Amino acid sequence: MKRKKKPHDEHISEGWLIPYADLLTLLLALFIVLFASSSVDAVKLKAMSQSFSSVFNGGSGMITNSSLSTQEEEESKKLDARTKAQSYEIAELEKIKEEANEYIKNEKLEKDIKVEITNEGLVFTIRDRALFSPAQAEVRGRSLQIAEGMSALLVKAGQRQIQVSGHTDNIPINTARYPSNWELSADRAISFMRALQRNPKLEPKRFTVSGYGEFQPIASNQTETGRSKNRRVEVLIRPLIDLKANVLDETKVKS
Repeated sequence: MKRKKKPHDEHISEGWLIPYADLLTLLLALFIVLFASSSVDAVKLKAMSQSFSSVFNGGSGMITNSSLSTQEEEESKKLDARTKAQSYEIAELEKIKEEANEYIKNEKLEKDIKVEITNEGLVFTIRDRALFSPAQAEVRGRSLQIAEGMSALLVKAGQRQIQVSGHTDNIPINTARYPSNWELSADRAISFMRALQRNPKLEPKRFTVSGYGEFQPIASNQTETGRSKNRRVEVLIRPLIDLKANVLDETKVKS
């Protein structure tokens, strides 16, 4: 009679160890990929994904084609394109600023006109004493020459939009023509805009005008010096692209 084999005499196959080891390797790769993706570095993630694809899938690209990698790469491309567009726009505004400063220097207007690039665009700040008589809004004589010089600079802005705004100090005004600073600031802005538009190369459709009265001061109204600074007309050349994103180099913007 044939003796029945005991359980311990049977040979147990060790073939399961190979897929088990492969499974552990894949799990390790998965955790590494998840960790790498959390750093939101599209370039490093793509390189790591390609490496794992080559090892585990014969270069089939299973991990490289993940939606996470594609999305981050697209976002990186968009951010790069936006940064380049902003840099180009700032460079174009800088050219106008340089010419403006040359004009201001030649006309000895350093105390009356300031030009700077802000997140809003290229801003000309003109003190009211360079343009108007007290409590008046007519642009005459020397003021027309300033408007002519400024209009030539604005032509170089191409199709960019231009905003002209009037500002006053907080001293109340009440005349037959101007019952408050609102009316005075608005009339001054309109008057100077009309003077600029005497240049036929400037299209009226590019302009907007506003009067802010006393409500956007740039200095204290407690002193005559501060009030003098607040009485102004601003001419803003708006950029073709928003400059407010945090990728901007603030040292370039406010130089």
